[in-house]
Amino acid sequence: MTDAVIRLARPDDADSLGVLGRQTFVDTFVTGFGIPYPAADLEAFLDASFAPEASLKRIVDPDCALWVADRDGELLAFANVGPCTLPHPEARPSHMELRRLYVAKAAQGLGLGTKLLALSLDWMQARSDGPLWIGVWSGNEKARRLYAAHGFEKAGEYDYPVGAWMDREFILRRETKRQPGGKS
Repeated sequence: MTDAVIRLARPDDADSLGVLGRQTFVDTFVTGFGIPYPAADLEAFLDASFAPEASLKRIVDPDCALWVADRDGELLAFANVGPCTLPHPEARPSHMELRRLYVAKAAQGLGLGTKLLALSLDWMQARSDGPLWIGVWSGNEKARRLYAAHGFEKAGEYDYPVGAWMDREFILRRETKRQPGGKS
């Protein structure tokens, strides 16, 4: 078995990325945290978020980046970044957001999440004209500690829909150092 390679996602990754996203969401939030999503809400969310078409749209979006950790053709983790869409009064599309950072259960502890986070932060820092943003489920203390260790602080809260179910999300922000010309 070889080490995982982190690379930009390709259009031919869309199916595998959707499978990974669905399974990681279920493993983390349903099995791991025990959130009792109604079955119809969960299925609608998973279909909308992780259908191959949704994955392909994120892969080819020129304003975003999506990296995968690939080991011998198997996707183990991914990170998706792009213009900020979080509902915070100070957030702007010209600010950058870490939208998803998912690591398969079997790949946790390999350092892939840390590598993807570092790559994501560098990419966002180079493109943002303001703070960097992350939305994280309020009950995910491990993720909140990780982001805090990278300079993110709670800046707000909002309800994130999973079908008709609403998860309480924290909005995290990290201030950036501005350089002449407006970019950080």
